Amino acid sequence: MINLIIIWCLIILFILQPGIAHDGAVAGAQLFMHALLPYLLPYIILTQWLLKIPTESRSPKSWKRYVKAYILGSFGGFPVGAVTVTEMVKNGELSRRESGYLLAACHAPGPMFILGFVGTELFGNTMSGWKLLAAIHIANIIFFLLALLLMRNSQTKRETPKQKNNAKTSSSPLLDSIRDSTNVIILVATTVIFFSALGNVLTSSISSAFTVDLGITKTLLLAIFEMTSGVQSATDHFFTSPVFPFLIAAIISMNGLSIHMQVFVIAKTADTPLLPYLISRLWSIITVPFILYLIL
Repeated sequence: MINLIIIWCLIILFILQPGIAHDGAVAGAQLFMHALLPYLLPYIILTQWLLKIPTESRSPKSWKRYVKAYILGSFGGFPVGAVTVTEMVKNGELSRRESGYLLAACHAPGPMFILGFVGTELFGNTMSGWKLLAAIHIANIIFFLLALLLMRNSQTKRETPKQKNNAKTSSSPLLDSIRDSTNVIILVATTVIFFSALGNVLTSSISSAFTVDLGITKTLLLAIFEMTSGVQSATDHFFTSPVFPFLIAAIISMNGLSIHMQVFVIAKTADTPLLPYLISRLWSIITVPFILYLIL
């Protein structure tokens, strides 16, 4: 019943404010084309291709599989970590419990996004982008090591990954990787555009109903719904503020519902537990701005 009420309220808001919804959707589409697609698509295809190449045997050492998941997942951008972990589960390289911990640890924005879009275009300084990227990965590596410790001391070591049937191995891994990457890109584009439009409509509605600061309201709502739109709004309204870089770090660490929906949809295909992922988001929101403060 509550879901129906929320849905109908949002439908009514979109009908009453078609222009604002349109502007939000256009802004989301432009951000996707400019800030996400060029940085995300090549890495998703290459990661998928690498994971689909048949191997002679699976590595018997757990830490090698975990490092592989971290390297491929953490440096590809959202939601490449989820794609990597679920693909490794389907390949028989990870168990369900392992995938839950690794989904949480192997989740970071791509270096090209941080250095190219955030560092160069928002901060106006590539070195600041490098420092933010370092803060994100320091926090992630600490969480990754904690996850390894938990997996070692839990029943994970008694749960063996299910081996994939080699008879079903694809003879065209590149073509399959392009096909699967298309599905991921469509998912990313859909969530980014939808939540950007939703954030714009809600910002307008709240600003009309209450006396609030438009910059703060818009940045907060967009950060909750769509990360890329949130950092763009923060740049528009808080660029001269001394807290600006830490605000950007917090927004990127929070990710927004758009990215969370992408991860949830992808993780569902492998029945991956999501509680560690939710805990890791809280960890990042707290630690990444603090580490960035120490680095700066």
